[in-house]
Formats: sequence, C-alpha cells, structure tokens
Amino acid sequence: MAKSKFFRVATEGATTDGRKIDRTWIEQMAANYNPAKFGARVNMEHIKGVLPDGPFKAYGDVIAVEARKVEDNKMALFAQIDPTSDLIAMNKTRQKVFTSIEVDPSFAGTGQAYLVALAVTDNPASLGCEMLQFSSTAGTGNPLASRKQNPENLFTAAEEFKLELEEESTNTNGEGLFSKVKNLLNFKGKQDESRFSDIGQAVEALAESQRDVLQEHASMSTSIKGLRDRLDLAIAAQDSAVSDFNGLKTQLGKTDANFNQRPPAQGGGSVVLTDC
Repeated sequence: MAKSKFFRVATEGATTDGRKIDRTWIEQMAANYNPAKFGARVNMEHIKGVLPDGPFKAYGDVIAVEARKVEDNKMALFAQIDPTSDLIAMNKTRQKVFTSIEVDPSFAGTGQAYLVALAVTDNPASLGCEMLQFSSTAGTGNPLASRKQNPENLFTAAEEFKLELEEESTNTNGEGLFSKVKNLLNFKGKQDESRFSDIGQAVEALAESQRDVLQEHASMSTSIKGLRDRLDLAIAAQDSAVSDFNGLKTQLGKTDANFNQRPPAQGGGSVVLTDC
C-alpha cells in the first residue's frame, strides 16, 4: 500500500453553505475515524460515480486522520490516504491539487462529527466563497446539496495540498542497511561518548540484519526441502506407473493375435449342445 504523508484537509471556520466547522468537530473526527467502521473514499468534486472506469470513480481511501493546531491557534484536520495510481499521476501534473472534506455532524445518530468523504478539486472557489452566496443553510438552494451523502452534511472550504508518498522501509535491504551504518559511523563533529553510542547502534544494526538473513535462509531451506520431498514422491509414482505399463505391454505381447472362436461343443451324435 502506497501511503501518503499527512496533509491538511480542513481548518475550523467557514464551509460551503454558511455554517461554521467547529473546533470540536475537528477533534471528534480525529478521535472517531476508523476505516474498519466507515472508510472515507477519495472522489472528484464531491461527485460519487457508479462506474469503475469513469472520471468520477474513487481515487483512493482515507486511512488515518489527526488534529493539529495551525496558524492563528486554529485547529486543522490532517489526513493520510492510500491513493490510486490515477490520483498520483494527476497530482504530478498539478491537477486536482485542492481538497475538501464532507463532514457528518452527527454520524449514525451519535451526536459526534465524522469524516465521510474527501474530494479533490481544481476549483477551490466553487467549493468555497462562491457557494456562500446561494444558501446559508444546507437546503436545496445549495447547488452542492445533491452531492451530499446526507442533507445535513457539509463540505469544507478547499485546502491546497501536495501528495507526497511515504518511503517504504528498507531496513532489510542491503542498500538501506549500508546507508544506515554509514550515517551512524559519520563521526564528524561528535564527542567520544556519542561516537561509542553510534558504534554500538551500527553493530546492532548489522547483527539484526544478519539475523534476518539467517532466518530467511532457514525458511528458504525448509521450503526447498519440502519441494525436494514432493519431487521424490512424484518420481517414485512415475517409476511405478512406467513399470506397470511395461508389465502390461509384455503380457499383451505374449497374447495370440489370431483369435478364433472355439468349435461348438457336441454331445453324442450330431446334436450341438452349445455354441458359446
């Protein structure tokens, strides 16, 4: 799974329908979000398509969220997503570089806010100040109302983001191990005590790597032995089948090919008793 780094998706304050996203909602979304309970999908322009190959298909999943304080002491929601290759490609070409979340203020009747969707867009104004002139409530006057999962849900003003993927761990990789040990043994500007600590960590890293290599080797050896045992059984079965075939071939080779029906059995005189 290619996970992104955490990026800001919402800040307390204005929404697209005149309501305010409260600080407590940010905190509740961070505390309550659980993909196993309800996972928020990434869509385009808050439009949830039904076709898997259309422009409004899903572009990934939100896998984690957290709340952080940002400028002006405001609370913001940060998300980590598992993006599809299409979303990664779009972002690299600077397409759909703003995000807006869909918030359910009382998810499943709990009275607690929950993140139910994340949208990417290229038109932050259409999800922000332009929508404010249409409606001050979540009523039908808002052109975005039809895109909501629930009429009481709201969309936040769009936040610009840059999709950066986390690097996968390379601790068991030779190149990664070499870089780690090299960095640990870089003693420039370090005191003796720190040097000894780094040497110890370098030795520990090498020992852990060697342990992992030995474990992988042992597992591979066990697998190879199992394959050899299965191959031996298959060879033995094949040899037995060949032997049976050769025996049958020899037996058939000794059978007279000129087979004639035996003459009728006769009793006394000229009466035929049987012709089988």
